Amino acid sequence: MLTVFTPSFADEANTNAQNLTAKEVVSRLPPDRFRVVLLGDGAPDPRILARENTEILRCSRHGNTPRWLTHVLLSKIDIYFFPREGPLDTLFMFFRRSLGLPVGLVTYVVVALDGGVGPKLARSIREADQVVGNSRFVTQTVEDRFGVAAETIHSGIKQDLFHPPAEARQPGSKLTVLYAGSFQARKRLNVTIREAANRPSVEFRLVGKGEREEEEKYRSLVKELGCRNVTFVGHLSQPLLAEEMRKADVFFFPSVLEGHPQVLGQAASCGLPAVAMDLYRPDYVVHGETGYLSKSESELSDKLGLLLEDRELRLKMSAAAARHALQFDWDKVARDWMSVFLEAAAKRRKKH
Repeated sequence: MLTVFTPSFADEANTNAQNLTAKEVVSRLPPDRFRVVLLGDGAPDPRILARENTEILRCSRHGNTPRWLTHVLLSKIDIYFFPREGPLDTLFMFFRRSLGLPVGLVTYVVVALDGGVGPKLARSIREADQVVGNSRFVTQTVEDRFGVAAETIHSGIKQDLFHPPAEARQPGSKLTVLYAGSFQARKRLNVTIREAANRPSVEFRLVGKGEREEEEKYRSLVKELGCRNVTFVGHLSQPLLAEEMRKADVFFFPSVLEGHPQVLGQAASCGLPAVAMDLYRPDYVVHGETGYLSKSESELSDKLGLLLEDRELRLKMSAAAARHALQFDWDKVARDWMSVFLEAAAKRRKKH
């Protein structure tokens, strides 16, 4: 049996993309072959709570890092999965190297490295036994930047939750454009709002939240432009987000800085054609088949207009998106990770 530790939170309410990925992976690892150790700060995901051979290291008010580090160092873990850039990861890698610990390091890279790379992420890539990117483009940037062999494992999609609507929307019904994501500057929510101002007959629904000042800026822009067709939905649970996606006609995502945004895969799985940027080359969208990947703001607007104006094109791309999303199945993803963990552990044993 291998023991896998991940500095990820098991909390059911935690919807951070990295924590969601870790929860989906470890909940599917066979408990007779893998013992799992995670962090916890709230009510755990029921699947993890019910899983045998699973330990959750709880948060306290003070001293979490030294307590967690001591536990990790003394519990003889075999795999350290998905290091972040916090103090726990930094200290673990220091002791791993200085003490020659036989612990396999599996680094999952979730952002393209065609720009700057922080020293902590760079170290976790260089010292890893296995490096994995979450899209083909991300993996290529890792290999180009560091000259290491890496493989690709996409984040999966919960097909039982994110699935197409039972019936297609009726002709003549009011069109709806959906955005889902955080309200950060890089997400360019202002572009979505300006599209709404130019298309007053179309409903625009914005799912997510942000820092107070950032969110107020977008609400002020809506008022300034006189948009009566924009709804701030707020943060939603995964089931409610899936429902929103099934009610929409087009998913609009103008963000310019991403790794491989899982929300694009979820939208595709709901049969929602997407318009996004080409900068990070998401594998969840097949340009011209399941949606459009644009190279400029004007192209974003043109492609959105094309989808809104052509119902037959929307229906065609909707069906293609749902078919394309079937390959991103969490059970398959978990099996791929299981192979990575076994290989990383074997590599580390050979070194010791």
